[in-house]
Amino acid sequence: MIMGLYKKFVNQTRKPEGFLGKMMVNGMNGGHAKLADWGMAHLDGVDPVKIAELGCGGGRNTAELLKRYTKATVAALDYSEVSVEKAKTLNKDMIAAGRCEVIQGNVAELPFENSSLDLATAFETVYFWPGLENCFTEVCRVLKTGGTFMICNESDGTDETSLKFEELIEGMKCYTIEEITAALKAAGFSDVKSDHYNGKPWITVIARK
Repeated sequence: MIMGLYKKFVNQTRKPEGFLGKMMVNGMNGGHAKLADWGMAHLDGVDPVKIAELGCGGGRNTAELLKRYTKATVAALDYSEVSVEKAKTLNKDMIAAGRCEVIQGNVAELPFENSSLDLATAFETVYFWPGLENCFTEVCRVLKTGGTFMICNESDGTDETSLKFEELIEGMKCYTIEEITAALKAAGFSDVKSDHYNGKPWITVIARK
């Protein structure tokens, strides 16, 4: 029974729903903060005006992007209704100020115009994207030439803990840097760089269109 409840809870990682989903989203905002901040540190030299945060979860990273880039607007997207509501609540002041919008949507069909964004981010989310190359092609489509796409994952695709979660969570796939890089290049990105956190399986991949 306990194992069954645990499995139900960890499966909320993919698409938070209901009470367990709300618990998961609250945990994500705090639990992934250090990872996300490490990832954002790789964006030095990037000065975006229009940003999309893809798979925004509870909206903590949306708020950080808005603080980091004070002249930018951020469109935060997630396909979980629970995540969207949490992100809206957390960023209500920035929404009221016209600097943020939170959208329920799918990364396989992004609701943005061609070549309209300077920066797209994906924190702890590509594990669940429906077809990596196809989704990356969508991201490439909506970025301007010279635009940046940043992926930040807690798993490098080889660590034992994440691979165990891969068995528990339906639809989860932990990718290596090599797999992510190959999918990005196949999707149309020409410049791809990566970093691996010392002593942890954390990875950041930066791609430019």
